[in-house]
Amino acid sequence: MVLKIFFPQCCNRADSGLLVGRWISSQDSAVVLAVIHYPFIPGHVKQYIQQMQAKSGVELSVLGSWSLPKDGQEGMESFLRDLSTIFPQERWLQINREVGKMGFTCDEEEQEEEEEEKVIFVHYEQRKVMLSQLHPIENGVPDPITAPLSELRQMFQTVANSQPLFFLDRYDDGPLKSTHWQTEGREASIIVELSRCRDAAHSPSLFSLLYFIFRIFSLYPLRFLSSKLSTCVQLSYRTEYMRLLSSPKPAAGHTQFMRKANIVVSFLVDVALGMLLIWWLYRDNHITMLANTLVPAADHVAKELDELLQWLMGAPAGLKMNRALDQVLGRFFLYHIHLWISYIHLMSPFIEGILWYGGLSACLGLTFALSLLSDMVALLTFHIYCFYVYGARLYCLKIYGLSSLWRLFRGKKWNVLRQRVDSCSYDMDQLFIGTLLFTVLLFLLPTTALYYLVFTLLRLLVVLFQGVLHLSVDFINSFPLFAMSLRITRPYRLAEGVKFRVLCEEPGTALHLLMEINPLKCSAVVQTYRTPTYSCYPKDSWAALVKKLFVGELIYPWRHKTTKTD
Repeated sequence: MVLKIFFPQCCNRADSGLLVGRWISSQDSAVVLAVIHYPFIPGHVKQYIQQMQAKSGVELSVLGSWSLPKDGQEGMESFLRDLSTIFPQERWLQINREVGKMGFTCDEEEQEEEEEEKVIFVHYEQRKVMLSQLHPIENGVPDPITAPLSELRQMFQTVANSQPLFFLDRYDDGPLKSTHWQTEGREASIIVELSRCRDAAHSPSLFSLLYFIFRIFSLYPLRFLSSKLSTCVQLSYRTEYMRLLSSPKPAAGHTQFMRKANIVVSFLVDVALGMLLIWWLYRDNHITMLANTLVPAADHVAKELDELLQWLMGAPAGLKMNRALDQVLGRFFLYHIHLWISYIHLMSPFIEGILWYGGLSACLGLTFALSLLSDMVALLTFHIYCFYVYGARLYCLKIYGLSSLWRLFRGKKWNVLRQRVDSCSYDMDQLFIGTLLFTVLLFLLPTTALYYLVFTLLRLLVVLFQGVLHLSVDFINSFPLFAMSLRITRPYRLAEGVKFRVLCEEPGTALHLLMEINPLKCSAVVQTYRTPTYSCYPKDSWAALVKKLFVGELIYPWRHKTTKTD
């Protein structure tokens, strides 16, 4: 049998006294948490351990004695050995360290005589283990019978849950003095962080205001509008998470605490980037320059579309088109372009004001500015969307018509009730009419397909630009900045595991290992702590997307407003 003793490095030079910790009987190991210095009164020690056990919920006990000889303490070792009668335990550890040696010796007293065990000391840095979170995170309380915790996880939980034990050290005035990680110097920031793992006090007025805003956006007209405009989607998203932050309920566990911290840091960074954007927009009159550039840019786009339609109405790339249908479609789209240009010139006096007030939305964050830009792009390219819809519907109608008539030639039909193709007999009149319709649709298909192809490419360019904006917003909202900053500045806070190396192997002493924390990989940090947000990625695969483009189904922007992913 091998007895593993997890010993904190901060106690290597502690004064002689009692070892306080916990036995992990199922793993035959002990976790040392602190050393209570001599002199002490045994009654005070027992009372103190009971108080700490009630506060922490950890089964604390006196594991044994720790002896580090000093001048004038020649009989200390025998005195500490006799304390096993005052603190009755099934196992009593006597750990001694001689002056000038790095290793320890351990003698174990047991009520029942068993074969001699080999002792291994595992030294750990108590502060890092206490503040770290071992991954993967186990949600809930597992059944100790069906799913027992591993030895390493029990050790981490024991140190983390023993926080009340670390508020008493050798510098305090009182009957007891102890050595643990805080004796090396109190770190107020760490204590504040540990004592404030719960949520900050919430403001009832702020919570009521956010609840009122959320109820307003739940009404049907505004709910329908918020599902179509990216700015309203971002506003509802921000309102929801502000409600989460202002909730009076404390964070239930490490995962929810990290989620709230990531939301707060992302919000602060978002607002900071938005203020930088405002500083750039309103410096040197950039908004006026943008407004003066927007209308000529719209005229240039309209001119290019007009030339493109004139090219399509002729003989594009030497292709033979149906003259009548080509002229009808070309004039139809030209009329829409003229309407759109008239609308832009009608709105030109108000564009600067719209940009001026719209730029103020960046004070709510860069994500609001990007969402507003996406909505403005959608409005400015609405004529391209109309062209795409007209061409896609006409092309889709012809494709489905040709496929249905092709089944007629083969003596088959589509069974709507059973959702399958069945055999069917047709008479001569039906075959004659089907042949005429198939011929007409087949010869008109190239003209329609060419218009559909051109406007689909234009639509895909707009969707691609909006997709980049949506991905940027989604990245700012969901990227775990707080968790990533912890991974960079304090990698031990997010632990993936541990590694051991031999610290000391002196003759006549036990084997000493040093336990070091392996930090979580950056990719695992992003995957674990990514904030749930509205998905900006396409639901369909590339094969399904190509199929939709081939049959003429509409391709919408990548943002799915009604879908929320974790």
